[in-house]
Amino acid sequence: MFPIRDRQPSYSKPVVTIFIIVANLLVFLYEASLDSYTLNDFISRYGLVPDPRYFHVSSILTSMFVHGGWLHVLGNMWFLWIFGDNVEDILGHGKYLLFYLLCGLVAALTQVYFSPDSRVPMVGASGAIAGVMGAYVIKFPRAQIVTLVPIIIFFTFIDVPAWFMLIYWFVIQLFSGVGSIAEQPYQQGGTAFFAHVGGFIAGMILIHLMGARQRYYKRQDLYW
Repeated sequence: MFPIRDRQPSYSKPVVTIFIIVANLLVFLYEASLDSYTLNDFISRYGLVPDPRYFHVSSILTSMFVHGGWLHVLGNMWFLWIFGDNVEDILGHGKYLLFYLLCGLVAALTQVYFSPDSRVPMVGASGAIAGVMGAYVIKFPRAQIVTLVPIIIFFTFIDVPAWFMLIYWFVIQLFSGVGSIAEQPYQQGGTAFFAHVGGFIAGMILIHLMGARQRYYKRQDLYW
């Protein structure tokens, strides 16, 4: 299943979501301009390395804006565009930015906890975006997501409830993370599944702690 768009209305312009997307794309365009040696140095410098000998707190922030390829950055930004506008709408721009960064922080530290000796740089915004998805499933569980679904050799579009799509995604990340633990001694890279798990749970919790804008509650019946 691949989400195309949601049918959930948003009542404000997602300026922070747009800013984050543009920032990520600009950083990746810079990455694309580098030769392979300089690119590897850039990723090593600004990616997050869990091994305590190479760990830098500042890398938690910078790693959220570095990606490993076109599919990586475009996929992440696509998910952020679909789910981010509604979460920003109910939190407000300032709280949403703080929310996004806190989710990214928790996601990164979760992966570090489960891979404490890894020297492979962690890059990407997916942990923070997982937090946005976690908040979305709490606030808009019945929202319909237009989804591209393969049926044998054909593809079709169907509406899938947000709760089903996002919980299904979370379960895959959780089981993949558990499965990756046994592979870590041999693993040279891959997906930071526990960052997704940590970010998603952080988003579910923080959306309650930070609260929604008052106008969200006044129109809550429109969302559901």
